[in-house]
Amino acid sequence: MRVIELGSTVAGPFCARLMADFGADVIKVEQPEGDAVRSMGSRRNGHSLYAASILRNKRLVSIDMREEEGRALARRLCAGADIIVENFRPGTLERWGLGYDDLKVENPGLILVRISGFGQTGPYSDRGGYGVVGEAVSGLREITGDPDRPPPRVATSLTDYITGLYAAFGAMMAVIDRQKTGKGQVIDACLYESAFSFMEPHVPAYQQLGIVAKRAGSRLPGNTPNSIYPTLDGRFIVIAAASDPVFIRLATAVGRPELADDPRFKTAIARARNEDECDRLVSDWTATLPVAEIEERLLEAKVPASRIFTMEDIFSDPQFQDRDMLVNITDPYLGEVTLPGLVPKLSENPGHIWRAGGELGEDTEAVLKDELRLSADDIEKLFRNRTVRGSGPVVGEMEKNDKTRQNGLTK
Repeated sequence: MRVIELGSTVAGPFCARLMADFGADVIKVEQPEGDAVRSMGSRRNGHSLYAASILRNKRLVSIDMREEEGRALARRLCAGADIIVENFRPGTLERWGLGYDDLKVENPGLILVRISGFGQTGPYSDRGGYGVVGEAVSGLREITGDPDRPPPRVATSLTDYITGLYAAFGAMMAVIDRQKTGKGQVIDACLYESAFSFMEPHVPAYQQLGIVAKRAGSRLPGNTPNSIYPTLDGRFIVIAAASDPVFIRLATAVGRPELADDPRFKTAIARARNEDECDRLVSDWTATLPVAEIEERLLEAKVPASRIFTMEDIFSDPQFQDRDMLVNITDPYLGEVTLPGLVPKLSENPGHIWRAGGELGEDTEAVLKDELRLSADDIEKLFRNRTVRGSGPVVGEMEKNDKTRQNGLTK
């Protein structure tokens, strides 16, 4: 499958990265200034560590699509694509002559994945969208955090990832449909709807009972005990023991088996009604022991529980190692760099990571030559006009000639 990624930042690149991880030939087209993701997160030796992961397994070209000559190159790439992934503001592709109605004339089987803040239609469609804005509109942000504090964010681009995942899922549904019909289609995935889909239990609760979901801190409302609890050594442990059989095992593990027969805690519904008292009893026990001992006792009792892992914990954890969730890749700029592994695990098509995300335009010359069959002269002209950016033999020779010419002028 040939995928052309025209997206930027997180949602579009993550969507295409999922496809690249499992074997799609993804060509990422960046504007001359580079994807915004390159300026996000940490850097080492001037190179983006975020880009090393989210741009992995892709061929990277840089084309100025604000210019007609650049749009013509992009159009030629799209003509040979199975899937296009884009997350511009709605209407941008149409202004550039790259809308679906334009592209499907030459490529009727094309699948266009469109990611935006508010969708391609509706009164909000022309608004710019970021994940945190989508979370705010969806209601997801309102139920995040402690009830006596402002709603915080998760320290990652959560809604962008959710939307990228939905977009990739939609693309695969379209591929299956195309196998039957031969026709492509448009996938319209947007940030606020993707976040809203996670509000599933709260929608009928409002419609039927008028309950407005609010922040509940670390608890899962109506599901007790299911929260984080402090430990003697200053850590926190998650314990999920809301079902009746698991709560019986928890009560035994904490040395209070009689709690399982207490009318306040005997059933899941009763525990939900008395969640403050139930959580207090669990906290009183966890606060007397270090986290490792609590984990050991609850593991033996078959009660789902875990400390809150730090990244340091993750790098030393045998489960992450055994499941290949920390993959080391040799990169020419960063040396050995560790990237998150592939999800999900497929038995017959497990996918693999063959390269970390590289530098802006490093495959431009090769793609123009091998995929668009442009001559060396035409490629050199595009570089000199700054329609494209990159590196390679043609660019190297241009720089060499420019340096020789400059030295001659200096002498």
